Amino acid sequence: MGGIRMAFVDSILHGKGTKKSVQNKQYSKEKTPWYTGTVIYKFGNFGLFMFGIMVVAGLVAGARIYQGLYGFEYGLDSMSQGFQDYWMTLVKAELIGIFAFNIVVWSYLWFTRERDMANVPPQLELKRYINLVLWILSYTFIVYWTTSYFAYADGAWHQTVLRDTSFTPSHNILFYGCIPLYLTFGVGGFLYAMTRLPSFGRGISVAYTFAVLGPALILPNLGFNEWGHAYWMTEEIFSHPLHWGFVVLGWNALAIGGVLMQIVIGMSHSFKKMNSKFEDNSNSEFTANL
Repeated sequence: MGGIRMAFVDSILHGKGTKKSVQNKQYSKEKTPWYTGTVIYKFGNFGLFMFGIMVVAGLVAGARIYQGLYGFEYGLDSMSQGFQDYWMTLVKAELIGIFAFNIVVWSYLWFTRERDMANVPPQLELKRYINLVLWILSYTFIVYWTTSYFAYADGAWHQTVLRDTSFTPSHNILFYGCIPLYLTFGVGGFLYAMTRLPSFGRGISVAYTFAVLGPALILPNLGFNEWGHAYWMTEEIFSHPLHWGFVVLGWNALAIGGVLMQIVIGMSHSFKKMNSKFEDNSNSEFTANL
């Protein structure tokens, strides 16, 4: 059973198609499962990104449970020792831990970049396009939980509790946990595209820049927001101009649709290079313009 479990983990992390053998409980590569022939499994690191999404889902669930357990008990008085122990310690751990992890990931992507963009094989290029889609999928997953769940939970908290600090239990999860976490995938995907795909490496994608930079600027916009809250009581007025920055910057994430269109066009070029059938149809008006 130990060998089977190890082979399963290897399959998830490295995308190697293997099949369990009934005899001697050994792992054999004589016959591969049906899914190893699919494009995503063959060309993309699907298992690795699924593992990452599962980790993010666990962090999101853990954050919500943590809020439920210690939000009202230790999160109402910022001068109490319980607040310092349970909430300020969390902020320090989030900022140090997540940004340290981000630096490692982004550095790895840069130092392992493609050195010969002009000669990337079409099979490898297709794999990288699929991996880029998986980067975007991971990015949108955490952005969804940030803007659709924890952001509304933050509004509900401020309508319920009169805060005495900017480091509220809702803020400590939303701004210092979720936003640095989606920067992991947003900036990571941008670097992956720029350093491994010729179509993105030839210049800077305007759509991708907006899709990553806009949501990233929500974090510095938080400083302006908290400055405004020190002078005006806007807890129950979500349409106040002080909050417009969050909305406008968040809407920039919709530019990810333009990035997906660029990926589709790039993948079509890779398919044409890989398959002569695409080359035979290159005289058509549609494929000639791709």
